[in-house]
Amino acid sequence: VFNQANGRIIIASFASLVSRMQQVANAAQRHNRKVAFVGASMVDAMRISRKLGYLDIPDELIVSIEQARSMPDPDVVIMCTGTQGEPSSIMGRLSTGTNRLFDIKPGDTVVLSSHPIPGNEESVYRTINRLFQRGANVIYDNIAPVHVSGHASQEEMKLLLHLTKPRYFVPIHGEIRHLKQHAHLAETVGILPENIATLENGQVLEFVDGEMRMGERVPTSYVFVDGSGVGDVSAEVMREREALSRDGIVLVNLRLARDNNRLLSDPEILSKGFGIAQDSDEIFTAARRKVTETVSRANGSLQKDVEQAVGDYLYGETRRRPMVFVTVSRF
Repeated sequence: VFNQANGRIIIASFASLVSRMQQVANAAQRHNRKVAFVGASMVDAMRISRKLGYLDIPDELIVSIEQARSMPDPDVVIMCTGTQGEPSSIMGRLSTGTNRLFDIKPGDTVVLSSHPIPGNEESVYRTINRLFQRGANVIYDNIAPVHVSGHASQEEMKLLLHLTKPRYFVPIHGEIRHLKQHAHLAETVGILPENIATLENGQVLEFVDGEMRMGERVPTSYVFVDGSGVGDVSAEVMREREALSRDGIVLVNLRLARDNNRLLSDPEILSKGFGIAQDSDEIFTAARRKVTETVSRANGSLQKDVEQAVGDYLYGETRRRPMVFVTVSRF
């Protein structure tokens, strides 16, 4: 990467990955470039690592981002966060042109030095596409061996277990499949199977008189945060919101005679989020006729019948199922 890049090199990495910082610093020194660390977490990790002796970077190799902006592009390397396409990260903001400290420009080489965590693929590739659109040359794991793992290998995990010699072992990082493999690894270094606990969310683990045992299971579920409320949004409300976001809403207003439920005027139909670019007038005109027919033969369940009739008709015409609400005013 350093041999081929003619402009600035911008490298995204996890802020906690100290070894990658050292690799970048070493490469920058060999190619006569200065390194600027950007982002609070990246800068803090760099400073603490240097103070504790985990990073060996000469003072003259490090510049501020303000200094880097005024230097010739071939003399600069910038390290920042955002390998997973997080919108609030430096790389995420660079891809949308909303970063305050500096911006992407044609000729930049951007390196994403880790492959997407499962579930992040869409945001990562969206960020890559935007960076290309802004003129950068993006290098990522699919096209070059730039990935570096921040996780321990199996042999390193074994070494840690040999050094600490725990009596009990509880793997805690990853999904169930990862926890099971980690537990099996602990068995291979001599930890008794009965002293290994693979837990799921809500499972209580107790230690009584120095002995480990499984406790009761605590009910757990997702807790929705909505504005200032925490946990007060039910799953039913979330399903309704999903339906609204997917197909919109249709409101039907009926003006009826108080004594005999006769329509006093044509049904009024309004929609939000249920856009029909073509033939919308014809569809709603036909829907009004369906409403009129349904009202004329309704028997005790007027609103429910109208909701069903309008919903079925709109689905038949558009293959969409908006939420249908019926209001009735009697005069």
